[in-house]
Amino acid sequence: MNAVTDKSLADTLAQGLVAMGLALSTEQQAKLLAYVGLLDKWNKTYSLTAIREPERMVPHHLLDSLAPLNKLPAHALRMLDVGSGFGTPGIPLAIARPDWQLTLLDSNHKKTTFLRQAILELKLDNVTVVTDRVEAYQPEAGFQVITSRAFSELAEFIRLTTHLLAEGGEWAALKGVYPYEEIALLPSSVHVVGVDSLAVPGLDAERHLVHVAKVV
Repeated sequence: MNAVTDKSLADTLAQGLVAMGLALSTEQQAKLLAYVGLLDKWNKTYSLTAIREPERMVPHHLLDSLAPLNKLPAHALRMLDVGSGFGTPGIPLAIARPDWQLTLLDSNHKKTTFLRQAILELKLDNVTVVTDRVEAYQPEAGFQVITSRAFSELAEFIRLTTHLLAEGGEWAALKGVYPYEEIALLPSSVHVVGVDSLAVPGLDAERHLVHVAKVV
């Protein structure tokens, strides 16, 4: 990426953050753009994402991942990003909230190799990468929030991760259009706490964040 491109990406990111009401420091914005640079570099060899242009990665990967930030708990927490792939939404959220502890889980070794390199270069001390199948993963403690971006349908997502949710925790699933059918298929052991409509600058597409909790 040349200087003109870098300036354009920085402007797109900064304007998008303002539109979403997110106040991130210059250093945080630089880390987000550095993440896009790493993704662009690795994508040429490993084909991590179908989106190959950095100028499209900013809205599709950075802003899309950060859109739910104001709808998630404000306090420090432990979050699990299931099927993290190349690190969305986990890495952008970790950059935006250094007080959170994030675990990025994926069974694909190629992708977790990239994730480990990214958190090393970006100096993200609050991120752990795990290479494992979600149903086999057995951490020492549960997570307060479990999220995913295009991992699976809601019922399957919850079935595979119920053992990973801490008491009083919630699932926060990133979806496209309002998932009426997926919600209707949820088991009676859980309930939908709420569904937030998200506006992502630069994306002409519906986005929703579905909050689900266990029935107490």
